[in-house]
Amino acid sequence: MNVKRLLSQVAISAALLWTGAANAALYQFTVTGDYSAQWTLDSNVTPDVSQDGVGFLVYDVEGFPDAFFSIADITFFSAASGGGLVIEDFYLGNPLLVTDGPQLYSGSEDSPVFKLGTFALTEYEGTGAYTLNVTNLSAVPEPQTYAAMLAGLGLMGMVLRRRRRG
Repeated sequence: MNVKRLLSQVAISAALLWTGAANAALYQFTVTGDYSAQWTLDSNVTPDVSQDGVGFLVYDVEGFPDAFFSIADITFFSAASGGGLVIEDFYLGNPLLVTDGPQLYSGSEDSPVFKLGTFALTEYEGTGAYTLNVTNLSAVPEPQTYAAMLAGLGLMGMVLRRRRRG
Protein backbone atom coordinates (compact mmCIF):
# COMPACT_ATOMS: atom_id res chain seq x y z
CA MET A 1 0.00 0.00 0.00
CA ASN A 2 2.86 2.44 0.81
CA VAL A 3 4.54 1.66 -2.53
CA LYS A 4 1.37 2.64 -4.42
CA ARG A 5 1.11 5.89 -2.49
CA LEU A 6 4.78 6.66 -3.18
CA LEU A 7 4.33 5.92 -6.89
CA SER A 8 1.27 8.17 -7.11
CA GLN A 9 3.15 11.01 -5.39
CA VAL A 10 6.06 10.57 -7.79
CA ALA A 11 3.62 10.62 -10.74
CA ILE A 12 2.01 13.84 -9.49
CA SER A 13 5.39 15.48 -8.97
CA ALA A 14 6.59 14.43 -12.41
CA ALA A 15 3.42 15.75 -14.06
CA LEU A 16 3.81 19.12 -12.36
CA LEU A 17 7.49 19.40 -13.27
CA TRP A 18 6.80 18.28 -16.85
CA THR A 19 4.29 21.05 -17.49
CA GLY A 20 6.93 23.77 -16.99
CA ALA A 21 6.44 27.46 -16.68
CA ALA A 22 4.04 29.31 -18.94
CA ASN A 23 5.45 31.57 -21.64
CA ALA A 24 4.77 35.25 -21.88
CA ALA A 25 1.63 36.43 -23.56
CA LEU A 26 1.92 37.83 -27.08
CA TYR A 27 0.81 41.46 -27.31
CA GLN A 28 -0.17 43.31 -30.47
CA PHE A 29 0.74 46.99 -30.78
CA THR A 30 -1.14 49.16 -33.28
CA VAL A 31 -0.26 52.82 -33.89
CA THR A 32 -2.73 54.96 -35.81
CA GLY A 33 -2.63 58.62 -36.77
CA ASP A 34 -0.32 60.43 -39.18
CA TYR A 35 1.89 57.34 -39.00
CA SER A 36 0.50 53.79 -38.82
CA ALA A 37 2.21 50.54 -37.85
CA GLN A 38 1.43 47.17 -36.28
CA TRP A 39 3.77 44.74 -34.53
CA THR A 40 3.85 42.06 -31.82
CA LEU A 41 6.04 41.56 -28.75
CA ASP A 42 6.00 39.37 -25.65
CA SER A 43 4.22 40.98 -22.69
CA ASN A 44 7.45 40.82 -20.68
CA VAL A 45 10.03 41.26 -23.42
CA THR A 46 13.74 41.00 -22.65
CA PRO A 47 15.28 44.36 -23.61
CA ASP A 48 18.39 44.45 -25.77
CA VAL A 49 19.48 47.68 -24.06
CA SER A 50 18.08 49.24 -20.87
CA GLN A 51 18.87 52.20 -18.66
CA ASP A 52 17.32 52.54 -15.21
CA GLY A 53 14.87 55.43 -15.01
CA VAL A 54 15.18 56.21 -18.75
CA GLY A 55 13.78 53.32 -20.77
CA PHE A 56 14.69 50.29 -22.83
CA LEU A 57 15.33 49.31 -26.44
CA VAL A 58 14.18 46.24 -28.39
CA TYR A 59 16.08 45.45 -31.59
CA ASP A 60 14.80 43.93 -34.83
CA VAL A 61 11.02 44.15 -34.43
CA GLU A 62 9.16 43.06 -37.57
CA GLY A 63 6.04 44.70 -38.99
CA PHE A 64 7.13 48.05 -40.43
CA PRO A 65 6.58 48.06 -44.21
CA ASP A 66 8.04 51.58 -44.56
CA ALA A 67 11.33 50.47 -42.96
CA PHE A 68 14.17 48.78 -44.84
CA PHE A 69 13.59 45.01 -44.54
CA SER A 70 10.36 45.90 -42.63
CA ILE A 71 12.34 45.80 -39.37
CA ALA A 72 12.65 48.56 -36.77
CA ASP A 73 14.20 49.14 -33.36
CA ILE A 74 11.77 50.40 -30.71
CA THR A 75 12.67 52.42 -27.63
CA PHE A 76 10.12 52.67 -24.80
CA PHE A 77 10.66 55.57 -22.40
CA SER A 78 9.89 55.87 -18.69
CA ALA A 79 7.52 58.56 -17.38
CA ALA A 80 10.55 60.47 -16.06
CA SER A 81 11.87 60.68 -19.65
CA GLY A 82 8.57 61.84 -21.15
CA GLY A 83 7.09 58.39 -21.80
CA GLY A 84 6.06 57.31 -25.27
CA LEU A 85 8.24 55.51 -27.77
CA VAL A 86 10.59 55.87 -30.73
CA ILE A 87 10.38 53.64 -33.79
CA GLU A 88 13.59 53.72 -35.81
CA ASP A 89 14.49 52.03 -39.09
CA PHE A 90 17.07 49.50 -37.86
CA TYR A 91 19.07 49.48 -41.10
CA LEU A 92 19.12 53.14 -42.11
CA GLY A 93 18.90 54.59 -38.60
CA ASN A 94 16.10 56.96 -39.59
CA PRO A 95 13.36 57.65 -37.05
CA LEU A 96 9.93 56.61 -38.33
CA LEU A 97 8.05 57.93 -35.29
CA VAL A 98 9.15 59.85 -32.17
CA THR A 99 6.49 60.39 -29.50
CA ASP A 100 5.84 61.51 -25.96
CA GLY A 101 3.07 60.05 -23.84
CA PRO A 102 2.47 57.77 -20.89
CA GLN A 103 4.91 55.12 -19.74
CA LEU A 104 3.78 52.01 -21.62
CA TYR A 105 5.20 49.42 -19.21
CA SER A 106 5.39 48.57 -15.55
CA GLY A 107 8.29 47.03 -13.68
CA SER A 108 11.93 47.93 -14.14
CA GLU A 109 13.65 48.76 -17.41
CA ASP A 110 15.58 45.47 -17.12
CA SER A 111 12.36 43.45 -16.73
CA PRO A 112 9.44 45.44 -18.17
CA VAL A 113 5.86 44.23 -18.54
CA PHE A 114 3.77 46.07 -21.12
CA LYS A 115 0.46 47.65 -20.14
CA LEU A 116 -2.71 46.79 -22.04
CA GLY A 117 -5.07 49.49 -23.28
CA THR A 118 -5.33 52.52 -25.54
CA PHE A 119 -2.80 55.31 -25.12
CA ALA A 120 -2.66 58.84 -26.58
CA LEU A 121 0.75 59.78 -27.95
CA THR A 122 1.94 63.13 -29.27
CA GLU A 123 4.72 63.77 -31.75
CA TYR A 124 7.90 64.87 -30.03
CA GLU A 125 8.35 68.61 -30.74
CA GLY A 126 5.62 68.41 -33.39
CA THR A 127 1.90 68.57 -33.90
CA GLY A 128 1.06 64.95 -34.75
CA ALA A 129 -1.35 63.00 -32.58
CA TYR A 130 -1.32 59.21 -32.43
CA THR A 131 -3.17 56.41 -30.72
CA LEU A 132 -1.40 53.27 -29.54
CA ASN A 133 -3.60 50.26 -28.85
CA VAL A 134 -2.00 47.32 -27.00
CA THR A 135 -4.02 44.08 -26.96
CA ASN A 136 -3.39 40.52 -25.80
CA LEU A 137 -3.27 38.00 -28.66
CA SER A 138 -2.73 35.00 -26.35
CA ALA A 139 -6.33 34.09 -25.64
CA VAL A 140 -5.60 30.39 -26.24
CA PRO A 141 -4.09 28.52 -23.28
CA GLU A 142 -0.50 27.30 -23.55
CA PRO A 143 0.18 23.61 -24.30
CA GLN A 144 1.56 23.24 -20.77
CA THR A 145 -1.84 24.26 -19.40
CA TYR A 146 -3.54 21.48 -21.36
CA ALA A 147 -0.89 19.00 -20.22
CA ALA A 148 -1.45 19.91 -16.57
CA MET A 149 -5.22 19.63 -16.99
CA LEU A 150 -4.94 16.19 -18.63
CA ALA A 151 -2.52 14.99 -15.95
CA GLY A 152 -4.94 16.15 -13.25
CA LEU A 153 -7.90 14.44 -14.91
CA GLY A 154 -5.88 11.24 -15.26
CA LEU A 155 -4.94 11.30 -11.58
CA MET A 156 -8.55 11.94 -10.57
CA GLY A 157 -9.61 8.97 -12.69
CA MET A 158 -7.04 6.76 -10.95
CA VAL A 159 -8.31 7.85 -7.53
CA LEU A 160 -11.95 7.19 -8.48
CA ARG A 161 -11.10 3.78 -9.89
CA ARG A 162 -9.18 2.91 -6.74
CA ARG A 163 -12.11 3.94 -4.49
CA ARG A 164 -14.59 1.84 -6.47
CA ARG A 165 -12.41 -1.22 -6.03
CA GLY A 166 -11.93 -0.75 -2.31
